[in-house]
Amino acid sequence: MTSTLSPSPPSDSLRTPPGRSSRRRSVTAAMCVCVLVAQSLVAAMNLAIPRIAASGLHPSAAQLLWIVDTYVLVFAGLLIPAGALGDRYGRKGVLLTGLGVFATGALLSALAGSLPVLLAGRAVSGAGAALLVPATMSVLLHATPPDRRSGAVAAWSAALGIGGMAGNAGGALILEYLPWQGLFWAYVPLGLGLLVWVAAAAPRVPRQTAALDLPGSVLLVLGAAALLFGIIEGPGLGWGSAAVTGAFALALVVFAVFVRHGLRAAHPVLDPRLFRLPRLRAGTLGIAVTFFGMFALFYVNAQFLQYVKGYSPLQTGFAIVPLAFGMMAVTRYGMRWAQQAGEATAVGTGLGLIVVGLLLLSTAGAGTPYPLYLVFLLVMSVGAGLAMPTLSHAIVASVPAHRSGMGSGLQGAARELGAALGIAVVGTVLSVRFAAGTGHGAAVTTAFTEATALGYRIAAGVVLVAGIAAVAGLRTRARSAHPGV
Repeated sequence: MTSTLSPSPPSDSLRTPPGRSSRRRSVTAAMCVCVLVAQSLVAAMNLAIPRIAASGLHPSAAQLLWIVDTYVLVFAGLLIPAGALGDRYGRKGVLLTGLGVFATGALLSALAGSLPVLLAGRAVSGAGAALLVPATMSVLLHATPPDRRSGAVAAWSAALGIGGMAGNAGGALILEYLPWQGLFWAYVPLGLGLLVWVAAAAPRVPRQTAALDLPGSVLLVLGAAALLFGIIEGPGLGWGSAAVTGAFALALVVFAVFVRHGLRAAHPVLDPRLFRLPRLRAGTLGIAVTFFGMFALFYVNAQFLQYVKGYSPLQTGFAIVPLAFGMMAVTRYGMRWAQQAGEATAVGTGLGLIVVGLLLLSTAGAGTPYPLYLVFLLVMSVGAGLAMPTLSHAIVASVPAHRSGMGSGLQGAARELGAALGIAVVGTVLSVRFAAGTGHGAAVTTAFTEATALGYRIAAGVVLVAGIAAVAGLRTRARSAHPGV
């Protein structure tokens, strides 16, 4: 199998570095900032949970999870069709449209006076994020010479991971001085400013033939929504209730129909035959489980530090910032080490460190000193920094060049679905063991600490099991040719 990161051959102008390097750096920076901003909104919301829980919206524990996961669900469900849109109508145009939609959703969320309006705003922002993220990868690869593409992919992957920490830090500054609505107001000028930057800096990428599969897109979103509904609503409605069991059954049926449709459709939104490629299959699972573990951390950490440690939003946000520096430092060398030690070794080490980090965090309590807590966080950041670039490269390099939009969309969907499931699973554990935001005192602190520990251990178990499967897939020799798609 030929491994390539290029969706299309680079132009002659891009083969000649002199006079072009400054623009290439501007494009790289713009694409990385776009994905960082889109990803940061997931983590930033975690800091706002205590404020929203105490607000006039009066959300239940399940509704708090929906406030976080609605954005992630729409983001994940539309990523693959959004990649096809970019292939068909032009990546730069779709990217600019996504930035505009993202800013519009942030504005709607900021103006929300009721829970349905807030959820609608979150969904609109998620749709904008879905449009912009796969387009950034395509634009970046087109604007980068072949010998620099591995570094560009590593920078793009790091921006995705760092987005979580940036959301924590930026959200902390905002929530220290403004109500929760201020968080969304901040994203309006961010989105519009990026739109202007991208319009000026990004090159136009040649269009490629791509058909839109609306039935497949609807099935993908419906199946993911049914699965999350069952996980999130299980504690409140009862795990054996008709609604919850029906949701899980619906998810299984819809995903089965989605696969059947993909095998029969002339131009499916996601061709199941792609998963015959061991590296793509392993990379997709690995990305999903990496973000499962990291966003389980982000969701729990924000509440743990405020409820248990008594930190302010500002202290909470900056307490996790060192994670970004650890991830950046490791990501720079992660791909290089993977080339020397092998993909399976690099990914296995990275996922193993995420498991260890989650288990260490499960031992933290009110008396745990911050320096020790920071060590736990850094273990996870090193793990993510080792695993993510290699996994991203495995997916992108496995997909045929003419389906690059589908490849980047698949990677993004795996990432966001993993994040959504991590938030849903650990949030459900908290809602079962502890009602977030209720009561004060030592008894409440102890209850929340115990719920947090259980959530981390469950997340560690999921990462361990899925990680073993991903590493096994990377050890399997890739097929010599792409499947027909």
